[in-house]
Amino acid sequence: MKTIGLIGGMSWESTIGYYREINQRVKKVLGGLHSAKIVLHSVDFDPIEKLQHSGNWAGTADILIEAAKSVESAGADFILICTNTMHKVAADIEQNINIPLLHIADATAEALVKDRIKKVGLLGTAFTMEQDFYKQRLIETYGLEVVIPNKADRQLVHNTIYNELCLGNIQDASRQEYLRIIKELTKSGAEAIILGCTEIGMLINQQHTDVPIYDTTAIHAAKAVEWAIG
Repeated sequence: MKTIGLIGGMSWESTIGYYREINQRVKKVLGGLHSAKIVLHSVDFDPIEKLQHSGNWAGTADILIEAAKSVESAGADFILICTNTMHKVAADIEQNINIPLLHIADATAEALVKDRIKKVGLLGTAFTMEQDFYKQRLIETYGLEVVIPNKADRQLVHNTIYNELCLGNIQDASRQEYLRIIKELTKSGAEAIILGCTEIGMLINQQHTDVPIYDTTAIHAAKAVEWAIG
């Protein structure tokens, strides 16, 4: 079994989901008392969040590069960044380590393509929904068509992530708003929805809607187990 490297803490609420999901999948595949071999470097999210919102992505890259190096030196065979948004600096991290990085957008897109989804709605932070680092990878590499909410709804989704979900605050009113936005995306032709922020799975899951949901935390974790044990 290979050792999985995790860069977590962004937020720690969603990193818990990674740890649980990976170990549950290893147990399911290997049985008995098997659990995953994991090296976790959990960062302090507060300074990273401030750098994100000030547009200092180079500063965020510096923090995660150091985290990635520590995970590599601790014996990880490959690395996961346990957040969608910080894949904005994935290429910077890859250039500074000698082990593979399992990209969350690739894992998600492969699942969509396998299920023959052509047009997908994307929910996430404003950075993930509005900037090209994530959407363009889905579009250019995998031929997917991506739709996002309108500006007001993008802000609602973004604010809920940072002001509620990252703090472990789950509100039914926010869930209803997310479900409304999902319906709007289906009206725009979305055949499925990417939960493109690792916290959204705390609020929305498949039992809440008939629209196919692709939870990036679960998908990323499943691919990590596949890489680790084949």
